[in-house]
Amino acid sequence: MSDANTAPESRRVFVDKQSPKAYHALVQTSEAVRATAADAGLDRVLVELINLRVSQLNGCAYCLDVHTRAALRAGESTQRLGVLAAWRDTEVFMPRERAALALAEAVTDPADATAQEAAYGAARVVFGDDEISAVIWVAITINAFNRVSILSKHPVRRAPGAAVTGR
Repeated sequence: MSDANTAPESRRVFVDKQSPKAYHALVQTSEAVRATAADAGLDRVLVELINLRVSQLNGCAYCLDVHTRAALRAGESTQRLGVLAAWRDTEVFMPRERAALALAEAVTDPADATAQEAAYGAARVVFGDDEISAVIWVAITINAFNRVSILSKHPVRRAPGAAVTGR
């Protein structure tokens, strides 16, 4: 990512490339969490909704790009992706999804004890222990990847064939 026009003090380190063993351990954790989520019965769409909501809260453009494409591949609709940031104000998410999103938000902002208790309570109504644990692990893992990408300033590049508008 070295650019001759970038001052050395503002250039970011791609921490995944700089410390590959640590990054590989995070990837292995992600693979274990994906298996845990599947074993607990969480479908891929729900996992991607969690990944996207946490990435929205953290402002991680790179992870939003990656997980939007993954959600679409898993069968998620553009309508639901478009309103995900305002999921509480819509009727398009089912109770299990709403509970998972609330719990993922509580993981992302653990200092809000009131929201955490409410989220846990809502999750208890629709999820068993294995599912709650899986939702929490998915949120923990995407939070970690968000930090890697945000602090590394991983770029989001225009997809091949994507329309360009000058507005």
